[in-house]
Amino acid sequence: MSTQELIKKQVTEHPVVLYMKGTPDFPQCGFSANVVNILKSCGVENMFTVDVLSNPDIRQGIKEYANWPTIPQLYVNGEFVGGSDILTEMYQSGELQKLFK
Repeated sequence: MSTQELIKKQVTEHPVVLYMKGTPDFPQCGFSANVVNILKSCGVENMFTVDVLSNPDIRQGIKEYANWPTIPQLYVNGEFVGGSDILTEMYQSGELQKLFK
């Protein structure tokens, strides 16, 4: 299975997927920590996370998959939602919370 096929499988088989640096319990960058906190504030408990630091192919492949240069990246129901800045704006406006209701 290619990296792109694996990523597609991950984002389509799980309702909420977060590609991040580190894990939800031990994020390895402030942006990843920010997104985890936002998702927890939205009541998201069962997210599938992928630590891109442990897999260089995924780390590069996810940037190509969404044509988005930064990590973290959030996918909801197979759709790319955004990174830390976009998610922060969506959360502050109340738009993000609507995705999880």
